[in-house]
Amino acid sequence: MGTGLGLAVWCEDGAGPCQAIPQPGHGWRPAGAPARYPHEYVRGGAAKLLTLFHPATGQVRVKGITRSPNTVLHPWLQEELTVIVAGLPPLDQAPDAAATRVTWARWQDGLSVRFTLLDDLPPLRLLLILDNLAGHKSAAFVCWLMAHGIMPLYTPLGGSWLNMAESMQRILVSRALSGQHPESPAQIMAWLEAVGRGWNAAPTPFEWGGKRAVRRQQARERRHRLGGSGAVIHQPLPQQGMDSNGDGQND
Repeated sequence: MGTGLGLAVWCEDGAGPCQAIPQPGHGWRPAGAPARYPHEYVRGGAAKLLTLFHPATGQVRVKGITRSPNTVLHPWLQEELTVIVAGLPPLDQAPDAAATRVTWARWQDGLSVRFTLLDDLPPLRLLLILDNLAGHKSAAFVCWLMAHGIMPLYTPLGGSWLNMAESMQRILVSRALSGQHPESPAQIMAWLEAVGRGWNAAPTPFEWGGKRAVRRQQARERRHRLGGSGAVIHQPLPQQGMDSNGDGQND
């Protein structure tokens, strides 16, 4: 919906921890020569992955880390989002203060808990999908987002699947670690970031396919197309030579 209104939509999430131990999965090896892992191994630590994902283009921005407190997450997000906003197309016309506030307030309609909008709001340029974590709601961070034209939208508790960055991360982690035996957090981070660069060389856009999309598809399948146009009907036309009840020839 945001994209259709001219707003950029980005999703943020963090994956991990990914441990430096033998990872399950398939590997490209000759038949009869399976991977061999040590029966004893030392846990070499763990790493995490910070992710910013743009579903409309499939582009992803990633960073490997060993820990993710707000003092690490927020500076990275602010740096990346500053670059993203700076690269957005310029506005067609000068913003009107009243219309700008209405646009911001619209994205809080229906929310039981709303944060207070700044008195002086810039034009809304970007929607940022975030998990419902306390750190994402700190006053300093939310105010910084608003000052840069970014509206944070939080997935509900137990609804992290609404964040498409979750799917992106599963792809990246699987490609980087499946069937591998990383020996250190630094190695894990290097592999994850390398897979992110590889993905961006030929990204795949994502489209929303939640329950509502499934219902729409099922509704389309229940309709019958009419030849020669895009018109549809909900009941099949009787075949030629059959009466309306399908019992035989018309009298």
